[in-house]
Amino acid sequence: MFAAYAARIDRDQPLNGLELGERPEPEVRPGWTTVTVKAASLNHHDLWSLRGVGLPEGRLPMILGCDAAGIDEHGNEVVLHSVIGQTGHGVGPDEPRSILTERYQGTFAERVTVPSWNVLPKPKELSFEEAACLPTAWLTAYRMLFTNAGVRPGDSVLVQGAGGGVATAAIALGKAAGLRVYATSRDEAKRKRAVELGAVEAYEPGARLPRRVDAVIETVGAATWSHSVKSLRPGGTLVISGATSGDRPSHAELTRIFFLELKVVGSTMGSKDELEDLLSFCATTGLRPVIDEVLPLDRAREGFEKMALGELFGKIVLTTS
Repeated sequence: MFAAYAARIDRDQPLNGLELGERPEPEVRPGWTTVTVKAASLNHHDLWSLRGVGLPEGRLPMILGCDAAGIDEHGNEVVLHSVIGQTGHGVGPDEPRSILTERYQGTFAERVTVPSWNVLPKPKELSFEEAACLPTAWLTAYRMLFTNAGVRPGDSVLVQGAGGGVATAAIALGKAAGLRVYATSRDEAKRKRAVELGAVEAYEPGARLPRRVDAVIETVGAATWSHSVKSLRPGGTLVISGATSGDRPSHAELTRIFFLELKVVGSTMGSKDELEDLLSFCATTGLRPVIDEVLPLDRAREGFEKMALGELFGKIVLTTS
């Protein structure tokens, strides 16, 4: 079957390790099921995999891709939850949880095999392309906002780095949930798109906000860390799920954190129950993922290049037909 996969690890030039071509059919395992992929979406996790983060060379070649929507063995339209081993279903009871492609072949292929527990019904209101955007970036944003930041309608939130998948999802979800959302981006066009998507206002990174916020959604890391901490009200919460600009800020702002009793919360992905809630939320409210571009699987390299350059607003989706 045709697939996009990591053939080599290159920490400096990750796309050098990306190959497109034929790979073996998915391995059949007890308690697992095979899904025919209709659409799959790119995440920064796929670039990190090509750099060898969470993916050692001994597991290569590895088909990339965490997210997918497709057709199961019984003809049902489904969405995949990409955290493997979260409850022990389909894997050994002592196996640590992992994200698809860290241990098992991924979704950038015509077919993928996952634990049966990881398959959820796709709401009829969502297309395959829309549903494929939700299990990683949108689920991460959903958990960051509503589980880990604990914000409520009327609260204020700063989303750093508008344009990326998680940040874009956080803006859209926040607006739909009645939050006052502010956003930042280095790019003027992306700031404009963020306002169109629901942000009250969008600023250049580091700009002073009109008010301190209840929570900050942080995925950029070192470049925006100090601004994120300084933007919080006393007792506010900074939730971080990524560090695309690096994980070593020049100013950790420790004095401000303890003096203002700020909370810093790490967040990774989300649970199957949260994904089910997110799917329902989108189906019932009419909220839809922002899709930057849909490409056929054989043009996956174009999508990877666009994501690596940061030249996107929303998600890039790959389709198999």
